Amino acid sequence: MRKTILLLVPFALAGCQTWGPTWSEVTGVRYYNRTTLNRAPTIIEQVDGRSETPKGYPRTIWIEPGRHELTLQGVPLRPGWQGYLQEFVLDAQPCQRYYINAQFEGPLSPSSWKPVVDYVEPIAGCSVKMASK
Repeated sequence: MRKTILLLVPFALAGCQTWGPTWSEVTGVRYYNRTTLNRAPTIIEQVDGRSETPKGYPRTIWIEPGRHELTLQGVPLRPGWQGYLQEFVLDAQPCQRYYINAQFEGPLSPSSWKPVVDYVEPIAGCSVKMASK
């Protein structure tokens, strides 16, 4: 039994996605600037053309640092509103969490909104690799 378990452990670990000491995160959750008028959370539909499932911290998607194309949907400001998708390019820096929100022109214009980076914060436990000289 012990030999069987020891043989299966490497196969189980090989299927897991591992993250190095450096990564970035993106979320549509509202965090700061709650008093900014006509700002709402977003739903991150896709990252670089792939549908993503949040992995941790409230609805957070882990990404590699670098340039990414996000497809976002604005969360409705009022009942009965249909969501509109927007494209957004994010240049993610290592060890940073990005809060991407929707900024509407007004409460009566739900179709006209633009994605904004509401807040950026460092990720605890993430370390940036320094280039050796």
